[in-house]
Amino acid sequence: MKITFFSTKPYDKEFFDKVNQDFNFELDYFETHLGPHILNVIEHSDAVCAFVNDKLDAEVLESLANKGVKYIALRCAGFNNVDLETAKRLGLRVCRVPAYSPEAVAEHAMAMILTLNRKTHKAYNRVREQNFALNGLMGFNLYQKTIGVIGTGNIGTAFAKIAKGFGAKILAYDIAENQELKDLGIEYVPLETLLSESDVISLHCPLMDATHHLINEDSIKKMKENVMIINTSRGGLIDTKAVIDGLKSKHIGYLGIDVYEQEEKLFFRDLSHTIIEDDTIQRLMSFPNVLVTAHQAFFTQEALHQIATSTLSSLSHFEKNEAFENPNAVLI
Repeated sequence: MKITFFSTKPYDKEFFDKVNQDFNFELDYFETHLGPHILNVIEHSDAVCAFVNDKLDAEVLESLANKGVKYIALRCAGFNNVDLETAKRLGLRVCRVPAYSPEAVAEHAMAMILTLNRKTHKAYNRVREQNFALNGLMGFNLYQKTIGVIGTGNIGTAFAKIAKGFGAKILAYDIAENQELKDLGIEYVPLETLLSESDVISLHCPLMDATHHLINEDSIKKMKENVMIINTSRGGLIDTKAVIDGLKSKHIGYLGIDVYEQEEKLFFRDLSHTIIEDDTIQRLMSFPNVLVTAHQAFFTQEALHQIATSTLSSLSHFEKNEAFENPNAVLI
């Protein structure tokens, strides 16, 4: 099988090449994102491997099918960037990585909370300049605070367990309740209750019509004053304009985002020598109480190994028409 990869970086090649020793597929890597502009490079490929910001709309999928591509492998959990109806109509098989080291993302979410709260990023810079003053660095105890977890799938569950270890009260919201968390004493509540009672709100739900702009002007009004919002899930969960207004009014006290609604134009690139034309992200980064990381929550050795293993295993199952160990890996 020949697999053409898009949006690849050196670390992708490192882990996929290593795992591929067990499969012996032919791997072809391109750093550019997948779109109509790059389809001409695909020659005799059986599969295309895409990442979170690649756009597999009807136009791209039809071109892939016309070129003889049979399989689409997403090396991520989310699939909102794929026109599944068109893929099904064209007879394309589509798979994803439903779970890859959920602890990686959960731990990054907690790292963002601790960084925003205790201002370790600011303290680091101060001390390097021989400034040992503590003014402006005061935080708060997470112990006995209320942390709301929206979405308790694999990542949300891992995060809830970590947060509980700090001695916080954990409130959870999901359309499907996790009995394991309930057994740990974590309380499921209606979304409005979670919004109104939480000191910290961490988002761990997928992006779909029902969750698009879940954090908006109305939901922010229901939150506590000085609330902390953390998003390591999908950028589209947050209405960025509403959040900026909430920061300006000081209703939102802290914001940590590892994802951004328009991130495909920014993230995974070195733009240090360019002028960024996105005024919204520039405005966000101008706030002293906002922490932005560039979609790195998944970025651990364990997660990258699991992503490569799961992706190549799924393509092998497609090729051999074998049953999947995890049915959630198959979208079509």
